[in-house]
Amino acid sequence: MMRSYDVVIIGAGSVGTILSYWLAKKGLEVAVIEKNASVGRGEHRAAIGGVRATHSDPAKIKIGLRSLEFLRELEREFGFDVDYVEGGYLFPAYQESIASKLKSLLAVQQKIGLEIDWIGPDQVAALVPGIREEGLLGGTYSPRDGHLSPLKLASAFYQMALSAGVEFYFRTRVTGFVLEGGRVAEIKTDGPSLSPGLVINAAGSNAREIGLLLGTDLPVVPDAHEAGVTEPVERFFYPMVVDIEPTADSENYYFYQDPEGSVLFCITPKPKRLGATKASTSEFLPMVVPRLLRLCPRLRYLRVRRVWRGMYPGTPDDRPIVGFDRNVQGVFHAVGMCGQGLMLGPGLGQLVADRLVGELAPEDEDVFELLSPYRDFTAKELLR
Repeated sequence: MMRSYDVVIIGAGSVGTILSYWLAKKGLEVAVIEKNASVGRGEHRAAIGGVRATHSDPAKIKIGLRSLEFLRELEREFGFDVDYVEGGYLFPAYQESIASKLKSLLAVQQKIGLEIDWIGPDQVAALVPGIREEGLLGGTYSPRDGHLSPLKLASAFYQMALSAGVEFYFRTRVTGFVLEGGRVAEIKTDGPSLSPGLVINAAGSNAREIGLLLGTDLPVVPDAHEAGVTEPVERFFYPMVVDIEPTADSENYYFYQDPEGSVLFCITPKPKRLGATKASTSEFLPMVVPRLLRLCPRLRYLRVRRVWRGMYPGTPDDRPIVGFDRNVQGVFHAVGMCGQGLMLGPGLGQLVADRLVGELAPEDEDVFELLSPYRDFTAKELLR
């Protein structure tokens, strides 16, 4: 017998799991289909844990601020400790071109409500003892950003969703859709078939695959990023440090120290490594280590414990795709997080839930306009 739900979400990752909670709390009967064995087993678990509202895109700033507000209250309101540390995000600058780029964003960021400002070299050096001071011009610092444990956050989302009555179908892969009258009448899987009132595509790196099954070609292409973690040492800095000065073989890279004292780090290779392979490579450490040591020579004494690889489900303009499908009624896409699902998921889940039940505040309408699946994708976000 086919089971019917008000909403069926495809994907139990950073967006789908918490969205299922908010929808269930609004009284809807919700199911989540996930091809993996548990929540957060796709790209969520590959994240290093940074969460920020420091973006250059207004929609992402708004979503990020909501996410941070939720995370600050997560333990007090819901009882889940996810190792959240409000250590801030620091973007140092050693070139005038980088400093000008960062300063040019401040007016928009501050207008939307982001607590951020330009700080001088002495303040940067105080935040990150051992950072290279030669040529340091200063940087932008947003003290209310932070970092957390992705695995603990996924577990918290799952427990919240279960408590709200969400049903999960794990180890279940979507194989097709049956359309009737321009709507999805049935979701076919390699397990049970489900009858949805509304379908939400939150499939992460598989977003385009799901879209194609519906006849919609979403411009979401995964590209590979690698990360690493060191042995733990006594804490000596708190912020996530992001260096956006590009080199011949890489774009930005970033690192922070977690509550146990380990330093986690990641880099954006140039050109992008397109594809969905998760096998670690021999190019990662030779690419990132020289940049880390040039910025912070003190890190040379740390030993790397392990490295891993994950996917950034990217879009042409490095912004998510959020909105209804024009071709199939009752299908909503929340995909293309560009490696930022962890930090956008909590806030985006709230906004999408409000949108779907007709409770979206007028001041948040522009989020869906800016992230429409049918926008012009030629623009580029300055802070990815």
